[in-house]
Amino acid sequence: MTYYIIIVLCIIVLLAYLFDVTSKYSKIPGVILLISLGIGIQLIVNASGFKVPNMQPVLPILGTLGLILIVLEAGLDIKLEKKKTRLILKSVYSAIFLFAIFTVILSFILIKAFGFPVKESILNTIPLGIISSAVAISSATHLNSDQKEFIIYESSISDVVGILAFGFILNNYDSIGHGLFSFAINGVITAVIAIVFTTGLGYLLHTIKYHVNYVIIMTSVVLVYVVAELFHLPALILVLVFGLALSNYKLIEDSKLNKFVDFGKFRTDVDSFQMILIELTFLVRSFFFIMFGYYTQVNSLFSINNIILALVIVVGIFLLRWLFFRLVLKIHNLSIILFAPRGLITILLFLGIPAATRIPLINVEIITLVILMTLLIMMVGNFFSASRNNQPEPDVEKEIKKSPI
Repeated sequence: MTYYIIIVLCIIVLLAYLFDVTSKYSKIPGVILLISLGIGIQLIVNASGFKVPNMQPVLPILGTLGLILIVLEAGLDIKLEKKKTRLILKSVYSAIFLFAIFTVILSFILIKAFGFPVKESILNTIPLGIISSAVAISSATHLNSDQKEFIIYESSISDVVGILAFGFILNNYDSIGHGLFSFAINGVITAVIAIVFTTGLGYLLHTIKYHVNYVIIMTSVVLVYVVAELFHLPALILVLVFGLALSNYKLIEDSKLNKFVDFGKFRTDVDSFQMILIELTFLVRSFFFIMFGYYTQVNSLFSINNIILALVIVVGIFLLRWLFFRLVLKIHNLSIILFAPRGLITILLFLGIPAATRIPLINVEIITLVILMTLLIMMVGNFFSASRNNQPEPDVEKEIKKSPI
């Protein structure tokens, strides 16, 4: 039995790799294929009567690890350059505004039209308003550099803002003023920890000579993240700051620190660390989405009520995005407008909602349908935009520079 299990795991990893490689050419998001693979395994298991141990409790653990690794990878991909200031500001503005307006509108509808409580409505809405960096970044490989950077900035900030907002609503039961004060204090504490944490891990990464070092660094990142979460601190900021610090060491390369740091070796260390991180992220992300597909209730996906509600939510997401990009940012790039997938972070936050505050109207199947629909729309947008008149995609940075804001 042991050998059969190993064979199955190896086949799953090889299939996930095949999906990842072919998605760069077919433009079919690998996440769709991974979820479909999970559903296919479920159907085969049910038809064969083979008993599989319940692994569903592992899903949140895999998701949390995937989130940490993906945000860290995103931080390592972000290069803070003066010439990119406008692009960064616009992507941040887009992430925050679209998340906020979607959350407000859908929460208002749930409160006024269906009579759900305010806190429950906001908590159940937030996961649907977040662009998943886990999906967006991995699906942006075929875009040009400016487009990819815009997606990295926007999706990463969307994750951070969404998680912070979710934690703020979930953990604050008193007045808004008290909640904001607590949030500000936690933010200051997190900033101090981030500086110490980043300095310490950066030093370890550069000085450890033992043959096992990158695993220790990643383990330390996960440990600090979990401890910070237990104290209700915005832990994701710690991970993002660490990634940004490693990827933008050139900003201090000409400082007095070059007397103490061999930046040539440090560059090699960071490159090696990033390569290992990418492969580990691929593995964790693949198993997460396959397991998610495996535990999806297939029959509920074909419920007319679920399909209609999911469709309404998706239309709202892209209508707001289209209006904002066309009227405010003056961006007409269809591929970027339709690049707003939901995914791992949406699932994770939804699973993190306490059972007592769940809204029956929004269930796991609704979340799954919204994820699949946004992925399909992203895929269609990429096909259409790439083939439109056989013209190259417009330069996002140039379009953003035309923006009046």
